[in-house]
Amino acid sequence: MPTTLFDSLPAPLKSVQTRPLFVMRLDVKPIVVVGATPGPFRRVGIVPSGVFEGDRLSGKVLDGGSDWQAVRSDGSTTLDVRLILQTDDGATIAMSYRGVRHGPPEVIQRLEKGELVDPSSYYFRINPIFEAPPGRYEWLNRVLAIGTGHRFANGPTYSVFEVL
Repeated sequence: MPTTLFDSLPAPLKSVQTRPLFVMRLDVKPIVVVGATPGPFRRVGIVPSGVFEGDRLSGKVLDGGSDWQAVRSDGSTTLDVRLILQTDDGATIAMSYRGVRHGPPEVIQRLEKGELVDPSSYYFRINPIFEAPPGRYEWLNRVLAIGTGHRFANGPTYSVFEVL
């Protein structure tokens, strides 16, 4: 007899399986600090370009994306990002994601100065969703993804995985 509710679950409900979707590098202009608002401390990163590469889709990130960041009182930063991807064969796909980044204050301070830090020294995760036109990439409309990120001086790099 199961001892917990988790123990009673069938095997497919006890873990999450993923497969690589792509690696994406974003170029971000210097952060625009809005500052303290009635809500969070707000910052905005403008994304003029980037690239993504994977087995099933690759291409570039078009100019016009943005990363609306909220720095919370606990020191963590939440992300609200919207991008336009253009595949190597010309398809245009909307990608949006929310995310969270946090870690020891000294690590985050170093990151924000553009210094290189060990990616395992802080937490940086995203949850992308896609809007693709009919055709070759419409399967993305039915995919939930997760990603792990690392911040470099000129922008983040993400490993993005399809949740199976």
